[in-house]
Amino acid sequence: MIGAAFLAPVVVLAELLAPPTDASWRLLHGAGWLAAEILAYVAYVRLIERRRVAELSLDGAGLEWLAGAGLGALLMGLTFAGLLAAGAVHVVGIDRPLALVTGLASDLPASLFEELVFRALLFKICEERLGTWIALAIQAALFGALHLFNPGATLAGAVAVALEAGILLGGAYTLTRRLWLPWGMHFAWNYVQARVISGNVSGTGESHGLLAVVVDGPAWLTGGSFGAEASPIAVALCLALAGLVLRAAWARGQLVPR
Repeated sequence: MIGAAFLAPVVVLAELLAPPTDASWRLLHGAGWLAAEILAYVAYVRLIERRRVAELSLDGAGLEWLAGAGLGALLMGLTFAGLLAAGAVHVVGIDRPLALVTGLASDLPASLFEELVFRALLFKICEERLGTWIALAIQAALFGALHLFNPGATLAGAVAVALEAGILLGGAYTLTRRLWLPWGMHFAWNYVQARVISGNVSGTGESHGLLAVVVDGPAWLTGGSFGAEASPIAVALCLALAGLVLRAAWARGQLVPR
């Protein structure tokens, strides 16, 4: 995919220029990574597709992104609340509050990169040829499958990611035809999971965030080594919201027929 070829050097450069430990430098590094992703994508659209980059237009972008971030944070917050109510997790103290700041350096560009690849490139290209529903299924399945390569990945976790994140984020893009809403959701979901409740994120390992949390419930409920996003609570919440989002997209006439 030509678009991915434009974005791939950004990832390589980010890995070579690993962020230093100082918080201010980590934030600066993250800002540079973010800018490089946007510039690479804009270059691809302008030079290869030869069109305006409507999916990154700035009119109303802030409100859309904040709405997405609020929804993403709410979904993960409700998932965690459900696990607390079930006695599957316990808050035992404070861990690393600074993670609330330093986590921005990686979570913002990482979530944008995945949205550029899976929603702005893969989903859009598939939708033009196959229609919304088939494109939604393809990008959701591939998005879930990609998470099988993480160290603590499980098949159940990958399926959960495909069902919740793949469908919800694809639906959010379908509704607005812009990246701000799905990017905000994606970022806040990961940020709250890693930087607030110190949980595993898609099997990448335990994070250290604001709260020190002990997970002692059954893996089928908590998500086990994959993290809370593999919990049936998270899947149910995200699918419910995805249904509402896709219904709104249908009502707006945003679905593309096969």
